[in-house]
Amino acid sequence: MFWRIRCFFFSIVWVFSTLLIEVCTCSDPLNDCSLHSESISGFLSRPGDIVIGGTFMVHLDTVYNYLQFTSKPPDQLCRVFASEYYQSMHALIFAVQEINADPELLPNVTLGFQVYDACNTLRRAAQGTLFMLSGGKGITPNYHCDKGTRLAGIIGESGSTRSILMAQILGLYWYPQKAKEEIIKGGACIAFTENVLIGQPNRNAPHIVQVIKESTAKVVMVISSDSHFVIVAEELLRQNVTGNIWIASESWATSDLLFKERYQQMFLGTIGFAIHRGKMPTFSKYLRSLQPANDHYDPFIKEYWEQAFSCKWPGQENRIVSSDNASMRVCTGTEKLESLLTEEYHRLSLNVYNAVYAMAWAIQNLLNCTSGAGPFPYGDCANISSFHPWHLLHYIKNVNFKTKDGSQIFFDAKGNPPAIYDIVNWQVSVKGALEPVTIGSYDLSAPNGRTLSMDSAGIIWTNNETQVPLSTCSPRCPLGFRKVIIPGKPLCCYNCAHCPQGYISNQTDAVECHSCSWNMWPNQQQDRCLLRTTEFLSYEEPLGYSLAAIGILSSLIPLNILGVFIHYKQTPIVRANNYSLSCLLLFSLSLCFLCSLGFIGYPQPTQCLLRQVAFGMVFALCISSVLAKTITVVIAFNATKPSSRLRKWTGVKTSYSVIGFCTFLQLVVCVLWLSLSAPFQELDTDTKPGVIIVNCNERSPSAFWCMLGYLGFLAFISFIVAFLARRLPDSFNEAKFITFSMLAFLSVWVSFIPAYLSAQGMYTVAMEVFAILTSSWAVVGCIFVPKCYIVLFRPNMNSRENLMGKGKGQK
Repeated sequence: MFWRIRCFFFSIVWVFSTLLIEVCTCSDPLNDCSLHSESISGFLSRPGDIVIGGTFMVHLDTVYNYLQFTSKPPDQLCRVFASEYYQSMHALIFAVQEINADPELLPNVTLGFQVYDACNTLRRAAQGTLFMLSGGKGITPNYHCDKGTRLAGIIGESGSTRSILMAQILGLYWYPQKAKEEIIKGGACIAFTENVLIGQPNRNAPHIVQVIKESTAKVVMVISSDSHFVIVAEELLRQNVTGNIWIASESWATSDLLFKERYQQMFLGTIGFAIHRGKMPTFSKYLRSLQPANDHYDPFIKEYWEQAFSCKWPGQENRIVSSDNASMRVCTGTEKLESLLTEEYHRLSLNVYNAVYAMAWAIQNLLNCTSGAGPFPYGDCANISSFHPWHLLHYIKNVNFKTKDGSQIFFDAKGNPPAIYDIVNWQVSVKGALEPVTIGSYDLSAPNGRTLSMDSAGIIWTNNETQVPLSTCSPRCPLGFRKVIIPGKPLCCYNCAHCPQGYISNQTDAVECHSCSWNMWPNQQQDRCLLRTTEFLSYEEPLGYSLAAIGILSSLIPLNILGVFIHYKQTPIVRANNYSLSCLLLFSLSLCFLCSLGFIGYPQPTQCLLRQVAFGMVFALCISSVLAKTITVVIAFNATKPSSRLRKWTGVKTSYSVIGFCTFLQLVVCVLWLSLSAPFQELDTDTKPGVIIVNCNERSPSAFWCMLGYLGFLAFISFIVAFLARRLPDSFNEAKFITFSMLAFLSVWVSFIPAYLSAQGMYTVAMEVFAILTSSWAVVGCIFVPKCYIVLFRPNMNSRENLMGKGKGQK
């Protein structure tokens, strides 16, 4: 099982797997019947009053046979001898011999043993288990063919898949899933999970390696036996996969199979959780005393000898071994193991040794039971010659003893011994080879706060680095970014996306971005909020004070012209152009220029309420005056005809009535606007990013455009009337000047509409101010500038005779 992870502090607890199954006898004397049994190879036994069984992985692999189903399937041929597991098998034998020699432990009971090589396969594990249950003389399911001995239990091998054979699905999947839950609970992230398929010769290695290469994470945790993982390691080596940090389960954390020189670059820096090692000097001495000549009962010792001394026995050429036979010398049996077996500390062998002692102490406690005070119903005790498996299982669960090295062995309520692991780091030794160096420990029986101890400074990482490497599926998202989960990927695999406009993230790996308050805006990096800038047409802005200056200066022009008209009011040209209406028009034009100032500066609520109304009213007064002048010109000309009924309409009352009526209609529109939907001050934070636009919201666009449309209507009527009266005699012909002024006025405001709608912020206000000033100048320039020119610079033309002459000349 492979996991790519970001951190690796977790715990996994192995228990001694003990199988206790009750069986019947092999024959039935009443019916004189028997069952066919089948013998198997790879079996080692020694008789005793009580027998302890064990399955071990003496060989790591088997030859795959193609089944024809036309004959009996052949026995599986085992290959790749594993000396480490062979030594653990001898730990059981050594423990049994030591217990038999101990006068205090089981003094009147002789222990025997039955051990079997499972060859790392489920099939042989099942065969070995049934063989031992059948009495060690053949496989006869549900029958026991050796009446003289009782099988106390079977010590399973280290692999959960085979040691929990009858629940192999749980053995294969429950343990990794539990570890996965603990990893995630600890804050780590698993980028991918792949299975080592032990049913395939290549163990699914090509696919696994491809997944590792494509992942961006650099820490790979492998929960697998060394025999299966070594095939994956070969594929990793073939594809030159380096630079990863490997986390090893106890099955391969100290495996000799992977300490070879060709794996050095790939596995340097590996962190492993190894079975706690202990000193076993007497066992080491026992191993060094093994001799093929003395231990002829051991069917595996010759293979062990061949591997240990790189030799071969005569007549063993057909044996399947992992080395090149051609390069081996002949074994003699006189070679000495003392030069090879110098290690006094053991890991897997110590576990097997303690398991045998746990079973022995359980048998001792069963023997020491006092009748009437036993743990079974009615205070009964179990008989040593006829106990049931569940009897012994009760005592095994309750054993509590000290080993010879001082370790305390007991089981908790779940049947687990104290979880003690060594944390090892694969480093290069002084000899130039990989070796596991203990850098810490994990001990659940230690006091609180001391469960995990580690010398972090002593860790050598990949490429001989001393700094802790960083392994992530995705890079950390910086400030101003947020995580975006990739569909179909684990939560630790994500993309980093910029925060949306108006949002910030002020921490790395932010899950979501947060908006700023209404008066604030993110900075360019979007990692903090800044106060928004305020925008309005200010007097301090160049555009603002320029328009204000133009408006103020322009308002003086109509007043100066009014002064000229007052000074020259007796002259023919002033009298001929309706002096009173001209004065009113000039005054309204001055107000038109001044009303533009209401649009400049910070928009106060009162200013927002009145500025459009003031603009509409003064312009209505102005255009109404122009319309009244135009109508007066037309009436005055037609009233000179004989018998004309228009004479009574030539007075000032008609002009003022037109002005009053037209202005009143605009007043009605403005009053309704203020009453029903009055404008208000608005703080616009949406139009421009990072800017608060302070403006006046008209609230009712319909009312605004009705007011403006009414002004356009008055200007259009004035234009039509003036255009029709353009051919009147020159002495009375003010209509052509009004025609040009209204044409310019309408052009300005028609152009204003698209410009106003497309502008934003203060430029919207500037457009309206510009239209006010320009349209006002159109009226001043077209109607009054020509008259001032004549009055001030051509006084010879400002005479009654000249005006009358021109009039006669045209008739």
